[in-house]
Amino acid sequence: MDNSSSKAVETFCVLICAFNEADRVGDVVRAALEQHPVEVVVVDDGSADATGTTAKKAGARVLRNPQNFGKGASLSRGFEYVRKKGYEAVIVVDADGQHDPAEIPRFLDAYERTGIPILIGNRMADTEGMPLTRRYTNRTMAWVLNRLVKIYVADPPCGYRFYRADVLPIIGSRESRFAFEFDVLVHAALRRIRIDSVRISTIYNPKRRSNVAPFRDAWLLFKVVKHHFMANRADQKRLIGS
Repeated sequence: MDNSSSKAVETFCVLICAFNEADRVGDVVRAALEQHPVEVVVVDDGSADATGTTAKKAGARVLRNPQNFGKGASLSRGFEYVRKKGYEAVIVVDADGQHDPAEIPRFLDAYERTGIPILIGNRMADTEGMPLTRRYTNRTMAWVLNRLVKIYVADPPCGYRFYRADVLPIIGSRESRFAFEFDVLVHAALRRIRIDSVRISTIYNPKRRSNVAPFRDAWLLFKVVKHHFMANRADQKRLIGS
């Protein structure tokens, strides 16, 4: 795939996956709309509160999952919508307030300069306020990603991302939860699709409960890494045998 051309994005939407975020999603939607996307799409992942209603009142197009399928499943649904509507690009923003929608232009500017089709937010340039466990996790995942596919992404778990729409069907993942975003990076790297980082603010609310289930999601991530590691070993054996 030729990723060398650079140009301004003409049509893009903002995608927000939300689960029980009624107290924050409205502010995120309104702030995202100020950056002039064609539309803001919220995938309400089976919330038990008024997430979907709040997002709609704030101006978003809401797609509701009948139950909580996980972030990966919600992203897949959002990506399918993006492709169906014919947008040139999508910018993914979390619903919990940890991403500042005012920084959306940083991704658009980076793409206009470089033409790189996948851009990942990078919070590691300023880790003040970031929990120690999160710093360790991010650096470990960056190391694992580099060992697997020989690329360096400073902040692999970061969900603040830019995707050019034409790469979405190529990098798809079957993971339904948080391992989806790591798996996407591996698929992109294996297909030689360029990935780069965009510096963003580090925003954490210590009183805010995370939707991440540490043990479950660590296990799912381990399974993804193991799958790709074993696939790499099988490929190397075939090359040696040939």
